[in-house]
Amino acid sequence: MVLYLSVAVIVTFVLWGLLSPAGLGAATSAAVAFATTTFGWYYLLAVLAFLLFCAYLALSRYGTVKLGRDDEEPEFTTLSWFAMLFSAGMGIGLVFWGVAEPVSHFLTPPGGLAPESPEAARAALKYAFFHWGLHPWAIYSVVALSIAYFSFRRGEPTLISRTFRPLLGDRVEGPVGQVIDVLAIIATVFGVAASLGFGAVQINSGLSSAFGLPVGTGPQLTIIGIVTVLFLLSASTGLNKGIQLLSNTNVILAGLLMAAVFVLGPTVFLLDTFTTSVGGYVQDLITLSTRLTPFTGDTWVGSWTIFYWAWWIAWAPFVGLFIARVSRGRTIKEFVTGVLLVPALVSFLWFTVFGGSAVRQELNGDVAIAEATKADVSTALFALFDTLPFGGGLAILATLLISSFFITSADSATYVLGMQSSRGHPNPSTPVKLMWGVLQAMIAAALLLSGGLSGLQSASVLAALPFSAIMLGMCVSLYRALRQEFPRHPTRPGGRNHRSPGQEVADHAGADQRP
Repeated sequence: MVLYLSVAVIVTFVLWGLLSPAGLGAATSAAVAFATTTFGWYYLLAVLAFLLFCAYLALSRYGTVKLGRDDEEPEFTTLSWFAMLFSAGMGIGLVFWGVAEPVSHFLTPPGGLAPESPEAARAALKYAFFHWGLHPWAIYSVVALSIAYFSFRRGEPTLISRTFRPLLGDRVEGPVGQVIDVLAIIATVFGVAASLGFGAVQINSGLSSAFGLPVGTGPQLTIIGIVTVLFLLSASTGLNKGIQLLSNTNVILAGLLMAAVFVLGPTVFLLDTFTTSVGGYVQDLITLSTRLTPFTGDTWVGSWTIFYWAWWIAWAPFVGLFIARVSRGRTIKEFVTGVLLVPALVSFLWFTVFGGSAVRQELNGDVAIAEATKADVSTALFALFDTLPFGGGLAILATLLISSFFITSADSATYVLGMQSSRGHPNPSTPVKLMWGVLQAMIAAALLLSGGLSGLQSASVLAALPFSAIMLGMCVSLYRALRQEFPRHPTRPGGRNHRSPGQEVADHAGADQRP
């Protein structure tokens, strides 16, 4: 039923986009304007609550709880773990916005700052850190922690709905649970499709910069088709082969590209920028997390921060489930520390190197990157390469990296969607994964036809709103389950030693069972 309902909704949306792209674009734009205007405060407070909740779990007495049996060791090495969660969690978006976002903030800064001023440059990097730092990874962590705890410690199927058992009881196995899983699948499909659309647009820009390929919807749809075939081939190989290999490749390519720009760019300036921007981010973290503009009517927060929070929430069921799958055997403290701090630090370094280099060019009077960003944000990265030595080689390397991220994200998403629509089966069948891969590509194509980048953004914001409420419920349910398993008094009435639900499940289901 979950599979049929999800496919019906998504196919309807695809047909609408293909048959009436203008109608779909107008409808989604109006809906997004209403959502961001009416629920902007809600997005900000909800995401801040997710961050505080994760910090509390890591620092509390629950931090030593293992996401699995008490004697279980992690399935993947720490390096492969970081590589897989980072590739799935950021991927294309980080490459797409690494230059475009800081330059956009520099040209149109928030808070009434003078455009293209030193103050605007400081704000540009600080807000990029904010949008790609702790908050998105807190969103992913909420879903991943809940799934990992209930699946690997309590023996539940790997489904979003089953994390609500402490609140809903056996109703998680009925229509209420099915609705939760359908909403999770829809949010995943639209969130991933938006990212795939961004990737196709930027691959097109990279090929244009390196080889003169025309830029337009036709080439972008062709790119989606070609890369879809590639990630479907990867999806048929399984988690331990295709995704792990691609994730490790992504880390190597990204590291080479960042190191090259760091060395070829203004190295000392970038070191100073990193130090200053991290300090500003930490100092203003709470202020940034609650910033709205009700007195001035400025739409900057809605266009940037609210969009990002909605985008991360739309990605949360996919990335959260995937991170949960590769995090088995780690403690809650280890999980939160690794998932929050390490990827955030890498994002800070990335934006410092790429965004900082671009802003330095602008401060020196070179307006080429700014002009490229105004014309088409997907070309901003390649405009930066044009100002550096070996720019052509960097453009080719970046295009390969974007393509690899594209394949990894889509491959991971097909695995998660297949698992969610197969009653939580840890190894969904290849036909189900292939079906989801094709539907993701069709959604990305429909969104590009209906409104380009704005259509992609609109879909993310709309899909995130209902799922954010589910995530708040997941926090309450996880906290209640932890309190039940680890009460403050270690014995139950009657003097018997307390045994955790995870231990009881292991006793009855067998210690070697791996969901």
